Amino acid sequence: MSARSKLDACIKGLEDSLGVPAALKDSIGGVPSTTAPATALQLVDSTIATLEASLGLPPGAVLTPVDAKGIAGGDTKRPTKGKEGVNKGGRKKAGKAAASNVGVSSADQPDGTKVDLRVGQITRVWTHETADKLYCEEIDVGEGAPRNIASGLVPHYSLEEMKGRKVIVMCNLKPRNLKGFKSQGMVVCAVGALGDGKEHVELVVPPEGSAVGERLSFEGLAGGPFEPVSAAQMEKKKVLDKILPELTTDVEGTVRWRDHALVSSCGACTAPTVRDGAVR
Repeated sequence: MSARSKLDACIKGLEDSLGVPAALKDSIGGVPSTTAPATALQLVDSTIATLEASLGLPPGAVLTPVDAKGIAGGDTKRPTKGKEGVNKGGRKKAGKAAASNVGVSSADQPDGTKVDLRVGQITRVWTHETADKLYCEEIDVGEGAPRNIASGLVPHYSLEEMKGRKVIVMCNLKPRNLKGFKSQGMVVCAVGALGDGKEHVELVVPPEGSAVGERLSFEGLAGGPFEPVSAAQMEKKKVLDKILPELTTDVEGTVRWRDHALVSSCGACTAPTVRDGAVR
């Protein structure tokens, strides 16, 4: 074998060791032609320079050769590409991981967190034209326009006592037609039993400083944050039927669902005087 043939074989081995693609091998073309005599060392240097230029390497770069197990000692398997050129398996795994972080399913969500309770403020109130126990109210709950809500509070509060009050509003209820007035929610009240069989009803009060429209939560529930369900889901899943028996005031008047206090960012919501009473 001639010296040139040996040099060509050596260059081929170098290309294979570096993992040079076939297209680049063709462009490199083995040992470069020369118009003047050159030593074997000069030919090798020239060929190495050509390889470096073709591969985009800086002169004298130190490379890790390809071993029998794979490129740079790694796995020779290439990623499986889908239609968009991404790893299908990786995308599926990432999708599952992302889904697991979105939040718990509705089946695992505590019933108390499904209710949309907000701080509201009565901006207008009047007595219903035909129902003598109903007040008609416009209540700001932070939505831009006030909600129309009817409440059977005429026996318990005067018109003046209702004006401008901050209240707690249950917002994710289906609208109801009450004596011709479309009510878009419910004002939350505490109810205590009186000795003569009657009831004492009073509005639940948000803590001082609570912002109009602030959504309330039950303190200490694990696994959140949770989002309230829709009005349709409230009705379909009978959420009110499930939570009202356990929605009460404690001995200090704090509203609780089970052992969890109803709170805003400013503190707990309370009933002024009702103790160990029902909330509805």
